[in-house]
Amino acid sequence: MPLFSCWKDEAGTFAIWKTEESNEALRASLKGAFPYDADLSRLKAESRRSEYLAVRVLLAEVCGEEKAICHEPSGKPFLADGSFRLSISHTRGYVAVALHPEREVGIDIEQVSERVLKVADRFMCGEELAGQAEALKGCPEEAEQAALYYVLLHWSAKETLYKLMGEEEVDFSRHLRILPFRLRPEGRFSGCECRTRQGMRYEIRYMLHPDFVCTWSMGG
Repeated sequence: MPLFSCWKDEAGTFAIWKTEESNEALRASLKGAFPYDADLSRLKAESRRSEYLAVRVLLAEVCGEEKAICHEPSGKPFLADGSFRLSISHTRGYVAVALHPEREVGIDIEQVSERVLKVADRFMCGEELAGQAEALKGCPEEAEQAALYYVLLHWSAKETLYKLMGEEEVDFSRHLRILPFRLRPEGRFSGCECRTRQGMRYEIRYMLHPDFVCTWSMGG
């Protein structure tokens, strides 16, 4: 079973699944009395079915039992039994989940693709764009790859912040800010939001992989 990675962090559980099985094999591994087939019948794309199944297989792997996933009107996922706070993400070939018994969690996984470079100014502010040269000092990656990781991390981290906030009408370039950091294969940096009256600040952790970047964080 391709459990790619699973780790603990301050009572939270975070995991990534590499989706290598067929949808038939994924479905066969789910034995619980949940309406899987009814849900699947509403998903027309094979890729969406694969994501649906892989997330539930991954949850069963890390929780020791299958879990029913529900969604709030906003689309935010939650577990029907209330056992954990939940965040879900997926990209080509991978799904990721974050769980915590009490605190809100956010996780995001993004395929490494140069397409993000074309729209960087839509979600990064001027200071973030200007901070690239300093962030890449001492980075072991090749310059072009490091620059791609730097931009993609901003997108992924802001997706993670957005999931944690639970707010609507969030402008990634105006309301969310990633503070300066030095890019490494894994690490942490701070992110803050000015969308709410409280103006919260979060610690965001990350990992780089040839296929993806992954960011995750927890609320207070």
